[in-house]
Amino acid sequence: MFTNFGTPPNSAETRALVEQRLNDLRENSGVAETLTVEWRGTPLHIQVIDMPLDALYYNPGTHRIRAQRSLDTSRDTLLVSDPWTSESQDYLSHLLTIRPSEPTRRDPDFDKLKDNLEEYKQNEPGLITREGILVNGNTRCAALRELKSTTTMRVGVLPASCDWEDINALELSLQLRPDERRDYSYINRLLAIEEQRDQLHREVPAIAKVFRTTTKICERDFWVLAELRDLIRRSTTVHGVSLRLMDFEQAQEKLAELYRAYSEESKKNKERADLLKEARFTAIALDFAKTDVRFIEADFQSRYLDKNLIEEFGAPVANVQSTVTIPGLNRSVKAAGADVATARAITEKLLQAKAVEAATETATPADQSAAAKVISQYKSAFGEAITVAGRDAMLRKKRLAAPDRIAAACKDLEQSITDLVLSRGNSSLDQEAFDDALGQLHTVLGQLAVEAQRTVDLPGDGLNWLVAAVNVRK
Repeated sequence: MFTNFGTPPNSAETRALVEQRLNDLRENSGVAETLTVEWRGTPLHIQVIDMPLDALYYNPGTHRIRAQRSLDTSRDTLLVSDPWTSESQDYLSHLLTIRPSEPTRRDPDFDKLKDNLEEYKQNEPGLITREGILVNGNTRCAALRELKSTTTMRVGVLPASCDWEDINALELSLQLRPDERRDYSYINRLLAIEEQRDQLHREVPAIAKVFRTTTKICERDFWVLAELRDLIRRSTTVHGVSLRLMDFEQAQEKLAELYRAYSEESKKNKERADLLKEARFTAIALDFAKTDVRFIEADFQSRYLDKNLIEEFGAPVANVQSTVTIPGLNRSVKAAGADVATARAITEKLLQAKAVEAATETATPADQSAAAKVISQYKSAFGEAITVAGRDAMLRKKRLAAPDRIAAACKDLEQSITDLVLSRGNSSLDQEAFDDALGQLHTVLGQLAVEAQRTVDLPGDGLNWLVAAVNVRK
């Protein structure tokens, strides 16, 4: 199940303060502010009070910064063991202010929220348990604490029976509203969806409903997260450094396109699908643009990353039988899976280099330099291969453009035959307009025949028919 972090050490004092302020509201003859939340499946109206900022605690289980917690493993370990210490709460505060895709930079969205709070004050209340744990409004609390222009925060108060299962469900319900200003980051959303399946044991249709999406998208997200975890495992070096989930924060669209391409190719050939997947993962790790990654197909390795190029990577494939002998023929052929094994080795060498590059505090300068050289070589080699693949794709597209248009025109003509048949039953054909359209068709076919004769060196039966039908010459 999900983590039960218990309660803060001074929860009794906080509960007493919350009860006192709720009682003050009841005794007040004015109209009290309320907040409506979905509580255990039904709407619940709860009262809103002002609470001192120093009496509130960031939620250690918030999905908003789940992936970013791996930024500092020692502080994350402390956070898990004791989330209520000042050190753990300071770490949560720091994670709430950084950019999910670039954890070394401050998040511009956080500063926009801070400026908005400074100018317009707090428009929407947060949400707390009676022990002062923030279920919603963690980021707002961090921004208010930085402003130092106020010492309180408006918060709705949940029932006394609220537990960690309620906290988890309520946070998701509130953060996934369509009008939420600051959405979960991509990776944190994937983790939240996974938690619903693996820890809360909910069915995929129910998860899709919670996240306002479809079962197919949920299944795609499960696949992506599983593949990312596998990439992280494969990126682990002998010194124990590895990539992190948040390193793929900006790859959302590229990963979605990879899933579609891989799924389609898998229906035809699993090995070719794996080759496509490995090459695209390498390109994604190298931060190539989405439009470049699209050019990588199942034959990318064999057609564009040729043998000499692969050997330059120095990516040996261990424990893989590269060839097999055909019994009775004394001939050797490439073993099934040898290409995939080579592709995986190429990917893993790049992933490990990227992991060393990111480990600025633990990797030695020599390791960093070697990793930078590998990454540079990969970037250059893949860049050249993608350029050639893209040029070939453009040529194929141009070659198919004219035939595709004629095929589409044929479908329209077939439909016109059906329309003619139907028009005989109700005498609805405009004969003059039909005759004019046929004249236009004759003119266009004549022009097509002329240009086709100039373009096609060895005309086939189709072009010969067209030339005879419209009776034209070059």
